[in-house]
Amino acid sequence: MEVFAEFLGRIDHPQHRDRTEEVLTWVSEKFPNLEPKIAWNQPMFTDHGTFIIGFSVAKPHLAIAPEKAGILQFADDIVQAGYDHTKELVRIKWNSPVDYSLLEKMIAFNVADKAECSTFWRK
Repeated sequence: MEVFAEFLGRIDHPQHRDRTEEVLTWVSEKFPNLEPKIAWNQPMFTDHGTFIIGFSVAKPHLAIAPEKAGILQFADDIVQAGYDHTKELVRIKWNSPVDYSLLEKMIAFNVADKAECSTFWRK
């Protein structure tokens, strides 16, 4: 998690920092083949040079970005989990639990769907 240390250190609110670190650690442990990195000042995970999932922190929530295809694939599950979402990201309020099974499904979907992808973003 050294790659995320500086990013995490900039999160002022201790509970938000702890939650973000918990989620990033979970992804690293659940998907050890993914490469953790910082790009565009945000933590993300890539696979063979292609984007799989990214995260950002805002005052009211932790945002998860699985690309538009990931949102479309799991839109019903996202709503059922009680999360707000846009075309590009899912917002998990700081006082809401993280649905790790949904997060796992989104990441696994992107890994499989982008297995042959040779670009960072989907085209």
